[in-house]
Formats: sequence, C-alpha cells, structure tokens
Amino acid sequence: MCMSGTEKQLPQYRAVLPHPMSKAGALCLKNDVPVVKYRYYPQPLTFNRKECKCTPVQRFVVFSMQRTGSGWFEALLNSHPNLSSHGEIFSVEKRRENIKRIKKNLDNLYNLDWISSASKNECTAAVGFKWMFNQGLMEYKGEIATYLKQNHVSVIFLFRRNILGRYVSILANVFDREKKQLNGTHRAHVHSKEEADLLAAYKPIVNLTSLIPYMERIEQIMMDAQLTFNGTRHMILFYEDLMKRPSALKRVQKFLHLPFEELESKHVKIHTLPLSEQVENWKEVSEHLKGTKYESFIY
Repeated sequence: MCMSGTEKQLPQYRAVLPHPMSKAGALCLKNDVPVVKYRYYPQPLTFNRKECKCTPVQRFVVFSMQRTGSGWFEALLNSHPNLSSHGEIFSVEKRRENIKRIKKNLDNLYNLDWISSASKNECTAAVGFKWMFNQGLMEYKGEIATYLKQNHVSVIFLFRRNILGRYVSILANVFDREKKQLNGTHRAHVHSKEEADLLAAYKPIVNLTSLIPYMERIEQIMMDAQLTFNGTRHMILFYEDLMKRPSALKRVQKFLHLPFEELESKHVKIHTLPLSEQVENWKEVSEHLKGTKYESFIY
C-alpha cells in the first residue's frame, strides 16, 4: 500500500496519476482521480522500488541527429532529480541488430532495469533515452512506431532549424575526430571555455557541390520521421529555442509530467560566433545559397 512517507518525500507527486493496468497502480489509485495512460508503475526485476512504488513513471524517447545539441539537452534533462535518460543505447550495433533485440532492450529500459550513470537514487518519474535516426530507428520505423504507441511512450523530436549550422558543426567534429586536438583525444562535447575555443578555431571549407543535396536529404529525414511517428504522443523541440527561450525547458518538463526544476548542464558551447566567422569559404557559401530556400540560413 502507498503510505504517507512517499508523499512527504515527494509532495509534488500527489497529483500524478497511476496507470490502470499496473498491479502497483491498483494499490495506489484513488477512486476520485481520473486515469492517465501515459504514466505507469514499473516493477523492475533487478531491484525493489520500495518507497517509490507509488511514484508513476513516464516513458519517453528523444529522436534526434548528431550535432543537434542532443548531448547538451540530455545533460539538462538528467540534472532533474526524478528523470533518467540513458544516452544513445542503440549506438551499439549489436543492440539493434534486429527488431526483436531492439524491443527487448526497450522493455528492459522502460521497466527501470537499465543501469547506467543516469540512474537516480531519487524516485524516478520519467525514464527514456536518446535515439538517433541512423541507429536503426528508421530501418524498423513501422515496428518501432507500433511499439511506442502500444506502450504509451512519449516522443520528443529535437531538431535544429539551421541545418547549415549543423553541417558546419559536423565538419568541425569530423576534423577533430581525425586530428584529436585536445591532448590526443577526440571530444564531441567540452566542459571548459579553453577547450571550446581550441576546437572552435578550426574553420572548415564547405563543399558547394554537395551542400544543397545534403540539406535536402536532411530535411527529408526530418519529414519522414515526423510522418512516421505522428501517431505517437509527441512534441517538437528546436535547438535554437533551447538556446534562447528558458520556457522551452518548462514545456519539456510539463510534457513529461515532471515537477518543475531549474535544469543545468556543464556542457560548454563550442561554436559561439556567427556562421560567417566559422567557415573558411563563407563568401562562396553565402553566394551559393542566395536565391534558394536555404538563403535564410546565411543571415
């Protein structure tokens, strides 16, 4: 049974509602409260939730692409005491070798049996991970969309409006992967201004021939993903909004039924200058994009 000790520990969860299909939920449900199907009561096989058993949990997944601010965004999420986002679990190819293996890993994670540095000592109220489009997601998109809907998983699309900026970031990241500029190691994310300044010093040369076809392909991937998973409970979030609008993080916490917290991250932004100062052949790039639908990206 749910005792008052849980409410004292997490008073903000008094209004969070149980999933009717859960045995634990049946013990915690109050007759005068309506049911919300996106919150459930997991029963992990690897540990006992004890005083947290009456804290309902929201399943979620962040769909994104590399160099879209997803690492920073996930660090922000994980600063919430009641949320665990377990990173790019499908970056390991063996975990996504077939749809059966994918579903098994999803089941383990959403049952709170996935242990990582993101696991929390506090009562978990939201659990999820980050899934890149090139990590088996679109290969099995139909089966995955069905799984997410059947298991009431909420989807956060994290995109970058300025896909030219994303492309420049990719080129810089590829350069560092080859050159390993920070003491012989490759760093996709940094935690000091000195490290950020060192990586930002490199200015890539953009291939004009492949630039527009590349941006068209990225747009198609984004559109395909939204159409495929349109039937899920989802929200669309843009990197630019996260950077400029504090209310964006409040929207995310509300979407995940979390008590509001001031979220923070130790990640330091690498590229802070305008794009015109990040690209070696910027004059040619800007001229190439003028008069196209991508012209707005150069201003």
